[in-house]
Amino acid sequence: MPLIRTAPAAGLGTFNRIIASAAAAGILAGLLLTGVQQLRVAPIILQAEVFESAVPKALEVAAPHSHADAAPHEHSHDAKPHEHAEEGAHEHGGWQPDDGAERTFYTALANISAGVGFALLLAAAIGLHGGASGWRAGLLWGAAGYTVFFLAPSVGLPPELPGTVAAPLLARQMWWAATVMASAGGLALMVFAKHWPLRIAGALLLFVPHLVGSPQPAVHSSSAPPELARSFLYATLLANAAFWLAMGALAGYFYKKFG
Repeated sequence: MPLIRTAPAAGLGTFNRIIASAAAAGILAGLLLTGVQQLRVAPIILQAEVFESAVPKALEVAAPHSHADAAPHEHSHDAKPHEHAEEGAHEHGGWQPDDGAERTFYTALANISAGVGFALLLAAAIGLHGGASGWRAGLLWGAAGYTVFFLAPSVGLPPELPGTVAAPLLARQMWWAATVMASAGGLALMVFAKHWPLRIAGALLLFVPHLVGSPQPAVHSSSAPPELARSFLYATLLANAAFWLAMGALAGYFYKKFG
């Protein structure tokens, strides 16, 4: 009687492993980030919004004079958006979700979308590099992602509360993108280059965006007190560290599991 041989169960291909690992890791990391934000970040933002909404009322109390007596150019409502656009102040025009469950839902949706996107980069790096996988290796990739995409840009452009005057948006986006590319290239040279001159060049590349300097507003001002801004900075550092480290560990774990 002939023996029936069964082929060993084959794992997913590299591409499918990357997609599946990124989806699983991104969803879980996005939910984790949402939970940490609700506990540590959201209460600070709500306090800052109270300060921000109190500024127009304080201006009305400080200037009770009649609009009819004032020169038209001094209170022109058309000039306000232009001034804020020039300084890059935070605005809240357009549709916004209501506070509570609706706001939390859309925050979670945005975090999951970002998580899946970033997890694709981590899973692709793990798969294409061909090195060790597993949660420990993924944790290192997550730490690298945290450094490249959040920590390095935050040195020049720290997270800002509502009501903070900032530089023009386009300038900030361009500096952020340049910092991410310089940080990614610098870390890659430091870790993977075999020759010391390249490693030194990678270390120097990390400092280039900060030597150039991040875009800054003409006048720094914020409706929130400095203590609240400091608490917000620490909370966002913690939340994003949890997000990136968990996402890296999960991407490494699922990549190995789906192999």
